[in-house]
Amino acid sequence: MTSPTTSPAAPARTVPTREDRRARLGVALLFFTNGALIANLLPRYPAIKDGLELSNADFGLAVAAMPVGALVAGLGAGWLIRRLRSSRVAVVGTVVTGVAVLLAGIAPVGGLLAAGFLLAGALDAIVDVSQNSHGLRVQYRYRRSILNSFHAVWSIGAVLGGLMGGAAAGLGIPIVWHLGASALIFAVVALVAYPLLLAGPEPAEGTAEGAAETADAVVLPGDDATAGAGAAAAPVATDSPDGGAQEARAGSVAGAGSVDDATRASSARDRRRVSPGFVAKWGVLLALVVIASSGAVVEDAGSTWAALYLGSLGAGVTVAALGFVSLQGAQFVGRLLGDGMVDRFGQKAVARAGGVFVAVGMGIALAFPSVIGTIVGFAAAGFGVATLIPAAMHAADNLPGFRAGTGLTLVSWLLRLGFLASPPVVGFVADSAGLRYGLLLVPVVGVAVVLLAGVLEGRRARGSAPRGS
Repeated sequence: MTSPTTSPAAPARTVPTREDRRARLGVALLFFTNGALIANLLPRYPAIKDGLELSNADFGLAVAAMPVGALVAGLGAGWLIRRLRSSRVAVVGTVVTGVAVLLAGIAPVGGLLAAGFLLAGALDAIVDVSQNSHGLRVQYRYRRSILNSFHAVWSIGAVLGGLMGGAAAGLGIPIVWHLGASALIFAVVALVAYPLLLAGPEPAEGTAEGAAETADAVVLPGDDATAGAGAAAAPVATDSPDGGAQEARAGSVAGAGSVDDATRASSARDRRRVSPGFVAKWGVLLALVVIASSGAVVEDAGSTWAALYLGSLGAGVTVAALGFVSLQGAQFVGRLLGDGMVDRFGQKAVARAGGVFVAVGMGIALAFPSVIGTIVGFAAAGFGVATLIPAAMHAADNLPGFRAGTGLTLVSWLLRLGFLASPPVVGFVADSAGLRYGLLLVPVVGVAVVLLAGVLEGRRARGSAPRGS
């Protein structure tokens, strides 16, 4: 996770106003609902798969429709936000996401299940971008980093949603009533959040607030892909994959005397001076994509396959839900501790340790199958990947040889391939050799993180500023 920093265009730090605190609560409620809605569906996967008589491969392909929808719709969120405001898009999108999850849960055939997942993924990506965009507006007003706290609240929502779904499955509540109630409850929460959010349209390009938010978005990316949470915020905040709009906005503010031209020019000269060759530049970027995608693969293993695998070990539907819950709960703890660990040990060391947690935790769980051991293994994997996606984004944002925002945008977009590829890969292996062998993909990506973590930033000297500040 990135360290708190103040945008160079931001005015002197002030105490947050009552409006700021209300807006922060409103954004937190949106992240909470976003985490809870789809998580309610996950414990019902075994019943859905069995009810539709799908093979592991077919079910994996259906689930893969969700990241496909996110890939298709994610970049369109910027257009919606500019015309309708991030607050409105986030709230309306949340309400409709609940309906899409319900439709997926009650789909009568595999094709409609995939269509429901496609719609849910598209809406989830739009909500993800809009809530992160509004969170960045609030962060600007706080003059310090608060975005990671929103993603921690997302994890709380995901845990609660998983527990709700597991309890509903254990009590035998019909899926239509369970997911209908979930959609209604969290629609009400989103509507309650709306009046708490910041009023007015998005900051216009060329204004001090708009330039500061752009700088904050580049320096302080979010971290949750499940959804892809913070990952999707960058394209909206920068408005241009190559950073041209961001540079223009920064320039207009500098003309007004709010940005230090000499500092920016020196930073640009340093970036050019250390710019690597073509192969090295893209090789490092590819390594960062693999690291971020590894986090996506582990999250998908918990959301798509944990309940099914625990069920195959003899766990009841309520206990089977604890695989996903343990992963999300441990990831939440890792996110709370992540900033301190990174400040003390550096991104490189924390990522390597995380890769060891993933490889050893899930490796032992798969080598010696048991219900308790598997739940602990998923928890270890969740803790291990807690900082991977933000670490990869931070490194990509500061990667020499790319224009501002380009590396971040590429990693944010490509990491979704992990969510897209993981379900069918695990499903095909599961059909051929068993789900236990399909889940070996999890310790494999843990080893990949250990081997590739060298591209991340090491420990900084005490008192030194973070890169990109």
